[in-house]
Amino acid sequence: MSKCKKLFIFLLAAVTFAACTNTNEKMSKCENDKMELSFSAEQAVWMSAIACDEAKGDLVALESTIHNGLEAELTVSQIKEALSQLYAYTGFPRSLNALGVLQRVIGDRQAKGVKVIMGEDANPLSEEYDALKEGTRVQTQLVGKAFEYEFAEATDYYLKAHLFGDIFARDNLTYADRELVTVSALSGLEGVEPQLKAHIAGARNMGVSEEQLQGIVVALAANGLLNEAGRLAGLLQTEWPQGKSNDAYAQYFVGQSFLQPYFGGVANVTFEPRCRNNWHVHHGAVQVLICVSGKGWYQEWNKPAVPLTPGTVIAIPEGVKHWHGATADSWMQHLAIHTQEQPDATNEWLEPVSETQYNNLITLSKKVPVATI
Repeated sequence: MSKCKKLFIFLLAAVTFAACTNTNEKMSKCENDKMELSFSAEQAVWMSAIACDEAKGDLVALESTIHNGLEAELTVSQIKEALSQLYAYTGFPRSLNALGVLQRVIGDRQAKGVKVIMGEDANPLSEEYDALKEGTRVQTQLVGKAFEYEFAEATDYYLKAHLFGDIFARDNLTYADRELVTVSALSGLEGVEPQLKAHIAGARNMGVSEEQLQGIVVALAANGLLNEAGRLAGLLQTEWPQGKSNDAYAQYFVGQSFLQPYFGGVANVTFEPRCRNNWHVHHGAVQVLICVSGKGWYQEWNKPAVPLTPGTVIAIPEGVKHWHGATADSWMQHLAIHTQEQPDATNEWLEPVSETQYNNLITLSKKVPVATI
């Protein structure tokens, strides 16, 4: 694991949860517990990456993230449950392939004498358990209202009785855990934005906080899943932490900016309206910007400016002169990540973006959809 990723494990806020015991004296989740993440801060980071890698079918990356998740003391039971659940969202082939990777990683670690925590499987359901009835209740809670898919009655039954009945009833993951897994996975798939948007709302209904949803974005970005992070950020439509005044770099900005650093080399920069940084060049690194809120501009020297709206991902080539900042009528927030970074990487600050240069963009900014924080 890289030094940055070891630091990044503290990104998410610590999550506390209570537990109650059943007649089998095994840990189970009472109703309130089901509405909270059971993962630690570090575990939530790796579970997000595991789910997204599974959805993308990237088995090489998945092997690494599973190793890191086990190092963070995710249990085999938790990871296996997440990968099994995902068959309902990503298909059996990817779910089975991912379970095969998990099985191989466990074998490799055990052969080398590396610690593996198996964890406990889900408690058995009672003979009186009614999957359709309970699944309908859970689905209503997740959606926020009763849902009937009359066009495809069989699919409606599978959703209620199997996905939200049989699967969600398994108590080795909470409802909040399952929605974090689902949102992370759907962020890795193209063309399922309606389902991703629905599960963002469902995650909120199941107890996942705004900070934890934002944490998924940062977790994906820090693991190199940049377009996937942008896809989720574009649908969150949420206010991100402003951070502290960016005094250390104020001399390189026109207007007021704020900085909220995250571990793992990810930083959230907030720009007030009209604020922009100077022209500058990154040497020995590629910088990636992911707009998470508001409206802004990115411009390379001698090229037209590119609008920044939530979800926009910009990869800035090494050695290219550029600037970025907010529009005249909106705040803007973006995540900044450096990739392909060399040991001697530097940042060369140049002249400010002049008022004339900036004002030439104002008429164009009126054509950018409003999405203020």
